Formats: sequence, structure tokens, C-alpha cells
Amino acid sequence: MILPIVAYGDPVLRKVAVEINADYPELKTLIANMKETMYNASGVGLAAPQIGKAIRLFLIDASPFAEDEELSDKDRAALKNFNKVFINAKILKEDGEEWVFNEGCLSIPDVREDVYRQPEITIEYQDEDFKTHTETLNGLAARVFQHEYDHIDGILFTDKLSSLKKRLIKKKLDNISKGKINSEYRMRFPNAKKGK
Repeated sequence: MILPIVAYGDPVLRKVAVEINADYPELKTLIANMKETMYNASGVGLAAPQIGKAIRLFLIDASPFAEDEELSDKDRAALKNFNKVFINAKILKEDGEEWVFNEGCLSIPDVREDVYRQPEITIEYQDEDFKTHTETLNGLAARVFQHEYDHIDGILFTDKLSSLKKRLIKKKLDNISKGKINSEYRMRFPNAKKGK
């Protein structure tokens, strides 16, 4: 089932999400619905807060990035199979000199900005069967993970922008929260006027 994606301005996007365990109700159905919602919106990641649930769950399918001709063969190969569910994820270590990449977010349609992030991270997480994994991610895989991880900590990519950039996009963000935007996928707007 395709779920509405929560728009910028909704308080759930600012909550620090809580850990879950294997008893979480209808988890497999929730994950399946999140995948369907992400693909419907042409996203490469989706976090539970973006569908209104403040739990430490997100999924990533970075395979669309594997088509990018500008990436190295190694990066393309890594992204081709980077399709995972992350539960109760933690970043254990961040390494390297921050690098910039243009990011967007399904909760903030039509806003894209350059964001600096670490190029290498070591993570720990549980998969959908609650098996624990420790991995090191690099490049775009690390970036997509960090973007989704921020969501479960109540952080949006726009928080990482300079104060000047934030002022320049303020009106756009206000309009998104009011539903004054044409989205190509179902959304829920926190400050939309009723009866439009």
C-alpha cells in the first residue's frame, strides 16, 4: 500500500525516533508498504518518520545511482546491490574529509542543495530478521545512509545548510508545509488549509 509522505513542517520529522524490537506490530507489512511508497515516489531511501512513525527504521535502494556514468566502476558495483532495511542503526565511526553532493528529500520536494558529509562510515544495524550487522560504507552509499540516519534523529538535510542558504529557501519550505506545491506522489501536509 502506498502511504502518504509527511511534508516538511510536520513535528514527527523533528522527533528522535525510538528503537524497536522483533515484536513491533506488523513490521513486515510496514516495510513492504514503505518500499512501495519509496519506489512510487522514485526515491532511493525512506525513513519511518517520513510516513509518520517515529521509530528507528529506514530503507535504502541506491541501485538507481549505479547507472551514473560519472562514477567509478567500483562505486557503481557497490551501489548496484545496495538495497537494504536498517533497524536501530548506529554510526560507530566517521572517517575522511567531508565532500559535497547535491541532495534532495521526498519530504521536501523541489528543493535540492549541496550538503557536506563524511566519505566513510562504519555502521551497526539490524536487518528485518533482527540479525545484527557491522559494515563500512563509502562514497554515495555512506551519503545515502547518513541522510536517512539523520531522519531517525530528527534532522533534515536543510539543517546542514548555511544561514544564508536557509534564508533563501525559507519561502519554499513554508509553501511545502502549507501544501502549496505540486507533488508527483501522495503527501501529508502539516499546515495545509482544510477544504481546498
